[in-house]
This record gives sequence, C-alpha cells and structure tokens, in this order.
Amino acid sequence: MRWQGQQLGQADAAALPGLEKLNSLVRSVTTPDFADVTFHEVLCKSALNHVPSSSAMPFNWTVNPYRGCSHACSYCFARGTHEYLELDAGRDFDTQVIVKINVEEVLRRELARGAWQHESVALGTNTDPYQRAEGRYRLMPGIVSALTESGTPFSVLTKGTLLRRDLPLLRDAAASVPVSLAMSIAVFDDELQKLVEPGTPSASARLDTVRAATEAGFRVTVFLMPILPHLTDSVAAIDHALGRIREAGAVRVIYGALHLRPGAKQWFFTWLQQHRPDLVPAYRGLYPGASANAPKPYRAWLAKRVRPLLRVHRLDGREEDENPRGPARASSPGPVITTSRGRATASESAIALF
Repeated sequence: MRWQGQQLGQADAAALPGLEKLNSLVRSVTTPDFADVTFHEVLCKSALNHVPSSSAMPFNWTVNPYRGCSHACSYCFARGTHEYLELDAGRDFDTQVIVKINVEEVLRRELARGAWQHESVALGTNTDPYQRAEGRYRLMPGIVSALTESGTPFSVLTKGTLLRRDLPLLRDAAASVPVSLAMSIAVFDDELQKLVEPGTPSASARLDTVRAATEAGFRVTVFLMPILPHLTDSVAAIDHALGRIREAGAVRVIYGALHLRPGAKQWFFTWLQQHRPDLVPAYRGLYPGASANAPKPYRAWLAKRVRPLLRVHRLDGREEDENPRGPARASSPGPVITTSRGRATASESAIALF
C-alpha cells in the first residue's frame, strides 16, 4: 500500500489529501468481530470536501468518515477509487477500510472558519457512514453534533441500520438545522441480497429503520437503486418493493438502473459469472466495452414500469437522472436528494474521499 513505501515525514504529492505522509497512518487493526477486515486508522487533514461545479452531483459539500466498505456490494461505484491507494477494487475494497479517526476535530475547525457559508453537507455520498465499522468507531455522532452546532444543514444516505442508534441525536439536530434521511435498498429478495451485497443488513432490517425514522418525525426517502436488469426489474419485483417501502412509512422513492463504473464493472461481472452466468451475454449487450450506463431505451422502458407503480402506492418519486445540479437543500423534516452511489465519475469520487 502506498503509505507503507514512504519515508517518515516525506510528503507524497500523489497521495490523497490526508495520506501524504506516513505518519498519517496511526495503526492498522484487526478484530475477531470483523473477520478478514483490516481497519487502517488515519489522521485526515480535511473533512469537508468541495464538489466541483462541473460535477453532476446535486450537492456542493460532502463528509466521508470511511474509505472502503464492508457492505461488499458487488456493484458499488466507489470500488475503483480504492485503486488510488494501490489497493484493488475487489476484495480489498471490502476488507481494507480506512477510518479517519480525527474527522470530528478537523470538521469542527473547518466549520468555524469565517469563510464557511453553511451550505448543506451530504453524508453517505461515497462509502456508507453507517457501515458496521461505525459501531466500533462512533464517528457519526461527532460529525452530526459538529454540523448542528455550527448551524449547517445536512443529509444522510445509508444502507446501515446503525442509523437507529443516532435517531435521538438526529431528531434533536433537526430542531436546529434542516436534516434529511434516506435509506438505500436495492434488493428485496433475501437470497439475492445475500449474494449481491453480502455485508448489508436485510431489506427487512432497513425497512424497520425507515419505520423508526418515520416515527421519529422524519419524512424518509428510499433509494430503490440500483435496479438490476433481469434480476430486480420485473413488474412483480418493483411492485413488491414499492409496497413494502410504502408500508414502512417512506414518502419518496428515487429509482435508477445499474451503473457499472471502472472497477465496479469488472468486479460485478466476476460476480455475475459466478452466480448467474446465464445473464452474462445479456449484460454484455447492455454494458458493452467501457460503457458504464444502461442504454437510454432500457432506462425509458424501466421508467414506464416504475412510474405507474409509484402512483399505485401513493409514493412521490423520481428517476435518478432527473436530479438537477445544485446544492442539496435540506428541509426538516422533508427529504433531500443526495446521490445514488452510482453516478459519480472516478474523479468526483476521489474528491469525496478525503
């Protein structure tokens, strides 16, 4: 890994911000509670990440306490960014997790600057802030408190049920600043979910978290994405998903087809070859060569399936590509659209890391 090859105190211009020097790495930790996972605890130099105006992301600022993710979603767009640290986009992404242990301290310092304009900050735009590691490191309470105390609105997007731990804190925060919550649930078939995203909580557990957030007073958005061609895009599957989302109390759904960015694409095709080799030809047709996006005809076909079902289930909804560029404007308790974890380019993702 890049930081192991540096000399103490010598800056590495090619390293990501916060990892320029060897002494940014505090220690590497393994524990029986996280089989095969290594946590690399680092001291970051920055916490707030500014998204370039050229980006298509509908927000300007992000905070990401972790790099890598034990959720192990085979389709995760952020996989390719692990290669910037000479880690691979496959198993290393799932098992080599970087933890910014001083993120609260750095964030408070940045928020206290006179130049800070209190724009909305998006949490969960790269890797999940409520992945299992958060149960050990408890970085999010400090981040939430820092944002709230500075008068900064924020949004959270997660697949993690650890969100429930912080609902009292988030509810208190929403009394002071606009806060919005969104839960990402792509797969509602338990057997498929365990194969395609083996480290995530079940759909039922995530829906219970949506229900708990709703009971806490939040109007929760669910990201039904990525919708996987030939796996989760049938009328029956979409109808089932939307029915359960509505039953859990969510008020809005953002949907979108699978994106396969570099790194994620190779890993997902490896997964497909292992678990559904019969679908490999179909996916090669949908995502030929370097193509990352499902073709427009497929996305239009998908929209014709989803939109009538959104009306049937009385859910507000929109397709991912309908999000305009602009700052996320959280309004408590209404939802804010953050990101799908499937649209950022590699360069945009790199900016969102540290």
